[in-house]
Amino acid sequence: MTVWRDLVGQEPTVETLSRAVRAEASMTHAWLFTGPPGSGRSTAARAFAAALQCPEGGCGECRECRTALDGSHADVKVVATEGLSIQVRDTRDLVQESALRPSVGRWRVIIIEDADRLTERAADALLKALEEPTPRTVWMLCAPSLEDVIITIRSRSRHVRLRTPPVHAVAELLERRDGVDAPMALHAARAAQSHIGLARRLARDEGARIRRRDVIAMATKIVGVGDAVDAAADLAQIADEESTASTAERDAAERSRLLETLGADPTARTQPPHIRSQLVALEKEQRTRATRHARDMVDRSLVDLMSVYRDALVLRLGSNVDLINPDAIDRVRSLGAVFSAEQLLRCLDAITEARERINANVPPLLALEAMALQLRVPRDLNL
Repeated sequence: MTVWRDLVGQEPTVETLSRAVRAEASMTHAWLFTGPPGSGRSTAARAFAAALQCPEGGCGECRECRTALDGSHADVKVVATEGLSIQVRDTRDLVQESALRPSVGRWRVIIIEDADRLTERAADALLKALEEPTPRTVWMLCAPSLEDVIITIRSRSRHVRLRTPPVHAVAELLERRDGVDAPMALHAARAAQSHIGLARRLARDEGARIRRRDVIAMATKIVGVGDAVDAAADLAQIADEESTASTAERDAAERSRLLETLGADPTARTQPPHIRSQLVALEKEQRTRATRHARDMVDRSLVDLMSVYRDALVLRLGSNVDLINPDAIDRVRSLGAVFSAEQLLRCLDAITEARERINANVPPLLALEAMALQLRVPRDLNL
């Protein structure tokens, strides 16, 4: 067992990082991990951090490895974005921390899981730390692509690109790590398009599987303008339900912990002013996080929807490529029968455009309605 055990389908990356651990004297002070969602960017960064702290270079068993992997190591700081962006004040705090020598480990490691969400001022503050690196400090930045990080940061970082892992590798991980039975693991890995985190959720949450089936079913039900408007509303609702299911328990736990820390009575109808102000701040943070999470869920639903048109195009062209939705083959065939290859490509373009608009802060429902109008089928498929 090693620190790399959960980084599946990334053999070149593991080899690159393992060599860097062994060549400690020439360690690069800044690394940039890129790759598609679910490929394991943060997993790779955490494993690398653990290997740097481990006396044996990443055994996976010692205290250094275990604490680095679970985020409790004193010299490994993990920044996971809770809101829509990482602000300059947060980055300045990290820069100050990076100037300190390691307290118990061999290196001080700072991992920013969503470096693409740095604001312009936050990126400028980080740049100063990268231009004048502190000895024994290593920055690890994670982003979907190089283009998501400003060029000055890219030029000062060593790039490590992760690829989409094979479906069978993700399925094997679910079996080994999470105890999922083989058929469900394979189904979840394929439906998630090798997104490891989503595959795990699909394998363990029947509600998530039902919501995904509802999204897939929409492709053949958008016939008229009214259907398009309804489909857009349904997509937004499905995303809200998925977001609520994912965050409600966490929000309640955070509120409970805050009240306990402040010594407040959680059953009281009203709280003292200083406690109310703390609760208001927490609720504001949770709303910001919920907004981001809801947008992420909309995007995930659109990726699922795209998979149906992609499968229909594969069948239409007679390509020898595995389908993402073999369990919905009748629906896929029906789409392929009423849409030409060119029309299927236009449908894919419409979904891609909707994703880009939402990412550019267009109200999701407005973007979804415009998209759905372009996805209307020529006739009712009666599915």
